[in-house]
Order: sequence, then C-alpha cells, then structure tokens
Amino acid sequence: SCSTCSGTGARNAGAYHTCSTCNGKGRVTQFTNTFLGRMQTTNTCPSCGGEGKIITEKCTSCFGNGIVKEDEVILINIPAGVAEGMQLSLHGKGNAAARGGIPGDLIVVIEEVPHEKLIRDGNNLLYDHYITFTQAAIGDTIEIPTLEGKARIKIEPGTQGGRVLRLKGKGLPSVNEYGRGDLLVNINVWTPQILSKEERQILEKLGMSENFQPQPKKGDKSFFERMKEVFN
Repeated sequence: SCSTCSGTGARNAGAYHTCSTCNGKGRVTQFTNTFLGRMQTTNTCPSCGGEGKIITEKCTSCFGNGIVKEDEVILINIPAGVAEGMQLSLHGKGNAAARGGIPGDLIVVIEEVPHEKLIRDGNNLLYDHYITFTQAAIGDTIEIPTLEGKARIKIEPGTQGGRVLRLKGKGLPSVNEYGRGDLLVNINVWTPQILSKEERQILEKLGMSENFQPQPKKGDKSFFERMKEVFN
C-alpha cells in the first residue's frame, strides 16, 4: 500500500467526505412496486463504489488508488524435504488492495534443481556406483556421496552386479511426517573393454577355474525381485 497516505488514497485526513448518496454505508437500497408487491434490492453505492466516502484531494504519490508499484525482497523458510511442484503460501505478502483493502497472498512454487550425482525417488535417493571386477571378487571399502558428505560402505567378497545396498536414514526428510528416506546404492561391476595379451591370458586361465563358473544359489533373487523388494 502507499506509504504516503497509508493506503487511504487521500492527500490527508480531511481530504475526503462522507458519500451523500449512501450516507457512508457503501450500499443503497431501492424499492420497486411490482404486481407481486413491493420488492427491495440492495446494491453497491454507484457514487463511492462501496467505500462510503469520496476523496476530494487525491494523494500525490498514488493518485488516489491507495497502492503503488514497487518490489519487495522477503526471506522465506523452505521446509526440508519439499519436492518439485509443491506450493508455499505466504499470507498477506501478495499484491496490496486498493484503499485499505485486504492484501492477497504470495504463492511460491517449488522448482527442484537435480543433484549432480544423486537421483530423487520420493524421499529416497538413488546412486549408481561402479566397482572393478577385483573389488567385486575380493571385497573392498568404498566412499559414497550423501547429502551430509561422504559415507564409507563395505563391499563384501563375491558381490554380484546389480546388488542394491541400503543406507538407512540417508535420504530426504518427509515434509508432513517423521523420519527420513534411505540412500539406495546400485552396485555395477565394470567389465574391461580393452585387454592386453597378458591380461587376456590371465583371464582365460582364471576362466577355467570352477570358482569362475556361474553358480547362482537357490536363494539368490533376480534383478526384478531385488528391485521390487527395494521399492516396497
């Protein structure tokens, strides 16, 4: 609203008078005689527009409108866990209304910028990590990015490609509920695409070993079964 006239639109406190048409009520009542009897209708006063007063000297800053165009920078609190498309409503921070009316609200629509490494799935976070054939066979400890920094997880010997490791509570917090989502790490085993002659000979020799033959256990789950279990 206009700071000069405090939103009244008048130059000063004595620069307006009570509307003579509605006597300051902002409404006028009319009576009409019909064959059904006398009808009464109440409408907004045409002289003052429902304000009950008429400005005689307009404010020089807002020209009688009670509002001026200007930008305002405000700070807002973004709750943890908000997602793309969610809306935040700031009461009374929208456009001002003419001559002392109730201001509107400011609606903030959330637009989420993707993380460079982590993928969001609801409150869970997904991360693809590649390990070498050697790491998969003999095990290792690797570092995984999280929202709070890096976390170390253990790769068990004999880890198969497609295994999903779950880091409890390393996802995003829920906006309307308690708790946090999880960070799901999908383990991929990198297969060398270029081999030297010596490397090929070593692998061919290892390939003849019984331990290098596929021997899935009866209880091992397929990729689709693991995915169903993870997301349920």
